[in-house]
Amino acid sequence: MIHAVEPSPPTAGGRPKVVVVGLGPAGAALVPDAAYRALAAAGRAFVRTSRHPAVEAAAEVAPDGLESFDRLYEGAGTIDEVYAAIVEELVSAAGAVPSGSFVAYAVPGSPFVAERTVVMLRNDGRVKVEVLPAPSFFDLAWDRLGIDPVDAGVRLVDGASFAVEAAGERGPLLVAQCHSRQILSDIKLAGDDAAGEDASRTAVLLHHLGLADEVILEVDWAELDRSLEPDHLTAVWIPEMVTPVAVELARLDELVHTLRARCPWDQSQTHGSLARHLLEETYETLDAIEGLGVAEALEISGPPGIPEAPGISAAMDGSAADVIQEAVDHLAEELGDLLFQVYFHAVLAGEEGRFTLADVARGVHDKLVARHPHVFGDVLAATPEEVAANWEILKKVEKGRSSVTEGIPSALPALALAAKLQRKAGSVGLELPDLESRRREVAEGVDRLEASDTQEARDEAMGDLLFALADLARLMGVEPETALRTRAGRFRRQIEASEGSVRPH
Repeated sequence: MIHAVEPSPPTAGGRPKVVVVGLGPAGAALVPDAAYRALAAAGRAFVRTSRHPAVEAAAEVAPDGLESFDRLYEGAGTIDEVYAAIVEELVSAAGAVPSGSFVAYAVPGSPFVAERTVVMLRNDGRVKVEVLPAPSFFDLAWDRLGIDPVDAGVRLVDGASFAVEAAGERGPLLVAQCHSRQILSDIKLAGDDAAGEDASRTAVLLHHLGLADEVILEVDWAELDRSLEPDHLTAVWIPEMVTPVAVELARLDELVHTLRARCPWDQSQTHGSLARHLLEETYETLDAIEGLGVAEALEISGPPGIPEAPGISAAMDGSAADVIQEAVDHLAEELGDLLFQVYFHAVLAGEEGRFTLADVARGVHDKLVARHPHVFGDVLAATPEEVAANWEILKKVEKGRSSVTEGIPSALPALALAAKLQRKAGSVGLELPDLESRRREVAEGVDRLEASDTQEARDEAMGDLLFALADLARLMGVEPETALRTRAGRFRRQIEASEGSVRPH
């Protein structure tokens, strides 16, 4: 057994005490002596999960066995809820044991490595917490791989958040908690060598280290999620990432900085001068979205009667699959142009010392988390309408606005402005006419328009009619601005087709 720091003797009075012990990375032989003694002396002993090869041996030394928190994992909605519930039960149990005693809490591996509940306990002022060290699976990994992690510059990454934590990294990486094929698949896809720079790239699967069925298996990258059945004792060693995760985003950022340094046109740009380019790219992206919709309609209904989509050169010549792929590629291209504008404005702001691209990304990330309490908090929202209503309330409080209409650009196209105001009205409980009432209003609006005898009356009647039509579209699940743009686009192509068929006399 491994010798470790002894727990300090319990003291009477003061805060209740929790002694945290690590069970090591594998079997009973790797559990420190001090951990066994703490479990034997505890008034009550708990273990975060019974899914550990040393749990049985540890339970034998605890007077009343080990009480597992596995049940909490089954009933909670999120892992954060599980951890919070574990801490609450430990604090409660520590307060209930006899004076001078303590509660022992056993965790897999080392208490200092990837153990969120230990961090939460140590930050909880209601209890005194003592942590006894233990080896982690990392120690076994360094031994089996034959490396010094400091000398090699190893980065430790959580498998469940690999795409984020490994962003921009070239390795080496040791990826822990690869407990499912899905996680291995996500790792494989996030680090895929799309450029084909190294077809012989491999990774090493580390499975059940320290146990009788230990597996250390080097596999081709393409076989990462197909070579064994992973579980909570599976990790991946990645010596080198040929293409770092998220490298294309980093390359674009570097390119914009290079253009600002070397290109006279880019050097001359300001936020103001780029505004028209941002607007143009936005409209071109909208055209590409419309083009994809047209191409998808082509796949469903077939070529006859389907006009050529914006940005698609030969919608009528190829197969439906070819047309859709061309539309998808066009949308990707336009989104890239739009993304370039975002990067450009962020670089300009960075040069001015105002904000950077990281600030932009962090800001929208944090805002979306705050605006989705039904996902990241305890707010209930079962329908899209409830989500939208919560969004408006949160936005109003967050921005310090007196009205949900603040922040709506007055320069929006009129149909889009009307539709947005109508949606806002619904979010604050303002009752609007129902579908049947709007239908009648539209029919009456046409009669009223025909009966108007002055320009002022006709303008007012037409405004009311268009407003009613915009709300009718909302009630029927149609975006009026998009619908009218699509119809105008079809008419535009009809005109162009007519021009091609007209011959000069």
